[in-house]
Amino acid sequence: MTEAELPIEPATADDWDGVSALLAGLFHHTVESDVHESERLVFEPDRSLVVHDDGRTVAHAAAFTRDLTVPGAVVPAAHVTMVGVAPTHRRRRLLTRLMQRQLREAGDAGREPVAVLWASEGRIYPRFGYGLASQRLVLDVATREVGLPEAAGGRLRTGPPATFQAELAGLYDQLRPDRPGWSSRPGRWWEHLLGEFPSHRDSATERRAVLYEGAGGVEGYAMWRTRSEWIPGGPTGEVRVEEVVAATPDSYRELWRFLLSIDLTRKVTYPFASLDEPLQHLVAEPRHLVPRVADALWVRLLDVAAALAARRYRTPVDVVIEVTDPLLPENTGRWRLTGDRYAASCVRTGDPADLICDVRDLGAVYLGGPELTALADAGRVREMVPGTVARTAAAFGWDRAPASLEVF
Repeated sequence: MTEAELPIEPATADDWDGVSALLAGLFHHTVESDVHESERLVFEPDRSLVVHDDGRTVAHAAAFTRDLTVPGAVVPAAHVTMVGVAPTHRRRRLLTRLMQRQLREAGDAGREPVAVLWASEGRIYPRFGYGLASQRLVLDVATREVGLPEAAGGRLRTGPPATFQAELAGLYDQLRPDRPGWSSRPGRWWEHLLGEFPSHRDSATERRAVLYEGAGGVEGYAMWRTRSEWIPGGPTGEVRVEEVVAATPDSYRELWRFLLSIDLTRKVTYPFASLDEPLQHLVAEPRHLVPRVADALWVRLLDVAAALAARRYRTPVDVVIEVTDPLLPENTGRWRLTGDRYAASCVRTGDPADLICDVRDLGAVYLGGPELTALADAGRVREMVPGTVARTAAAFGWDRAPASLEVF
């Protein structure tokens, strides 16, 4: 059967069952009715592409309509998700065709200058122009070894997260514009994210929330689960932290004091710590945080000029960048980027290039994460005018390392 016999089609709401079954098989989990219905809440048929074969869904790619915080700004971003091809239909260019069509349609719509995703495998998406834009620390904390942060005062309240949804959402939205890598949670996203499903617990308890209240009201929250474990010498339970959001140093410190001192536990895990996570500077023995670096967000510039003009720059920048983009050739060419912390512009130019790079390299530095100097040292960015890499790298940095609190 040729690929021409398997057209790519826009999805409808009726495709959700087939899409869900395809993804369950690809990611090795069972379709459960409660999870299935929760995921339906955020499924956007008009942003999904499907391939059918004899009535069965055999390939799919989708995007969520959400905003993304970038250095100094918030931009609309296609949150690419649910990408996969049935094992019976590999090697037919279905994935390539899906990704190319998705990029083209998002770019033609002009509504989003960037796309962002989490990659199941890091070697898949660079060939579609995505660059690794942020990393995270996975913490595996021995709580008796690290030492607790100093007490900060304030008041803590605990309970089921759903009972605090308005307060959680309010604080998250208050802080999000200053946190590169955070995504908006519009519509029914909070309902979806706070859904409680036994299959997601992995032998742990239901999700719990703790709020920190200071002089300004709710200034921080955390969500976690616990898993009970005992050995002959006593309890060795685990705290699985899912999200920590803090507006002040006191709230951050007191939330972590709480999480690191829950009775009958000896271990805390946290998979979404940022590379500049303050906890590393609060505990007495940071080695026992046992941090491990993992990849996080991958970014693809759909419109180079609009994307580079949308964000802000830590130091003044005036540079001509020659970009290659085989999949979206309208991005190919020379672009003059000028900007600072307050404004930016990016326009096509005939001036000689100061730097030459591929579009994926711009995606990699877009959130202020990897240094442009590292990409140059790896041979991925060419410096045509001496000193340009260092100056431009300083401009693309930002006050906080990019981070993301959820896999979408």
